[in-house]
Amino acid sequence: MPKITKFTMGTANKDYDYEVRMIVKELGQIRHNALEAARVMALKRISKLVGNETDFFLWVLKYPHHVLRENKMMAFAGADRLQDGMRLSFGKPIGTAVRIVKQGDVLMILRVKKEHLAFAKEAFEVASKKLPLDVEIVITPLKQEAKTQ
Repeated sequence: MPKITKFTMGTANKDYDYEVRMIVKELGQIRHNALEAARVMALKRISKLVGNETDFFLWVLKYPHHVLRENKMMAFAGADRLQDGMRLSFGKPIGTAVRIVKQGDVLMILRVKKEHLAFAKEAFEVASKKLPLDVEIVITPLKQEAKTQ
């Protein structure tokens, strides 16, 4: 039922310098089509700017498990004789969603080399516009820089 086609894109086992994380700042739920739109935008942007799929790794961490249901109601003359209102109103599945249970959940991770760090941040900023919740972008170095004295 989830329409998300891929959860990992790029090359996973490579020596990357930075990890860029998209972290959710508020509680709520994200529908599967919004999550897929954000994934597609991030992938298109980073692929366009970096140019090669072997130079980054994009990972969608959350899976849309929660099934959304709708009890369709008819709204025309005579509809009161055709439906039962809220009696036996389990509803039909209309989609899935990711439930954000706590603030600070990581939604997506993008690993890149040092020269592509600005591109990764830009890709996540574009992708965050497709999501219904506020997110923050956190950059974490994967290696300790050598200290010179």
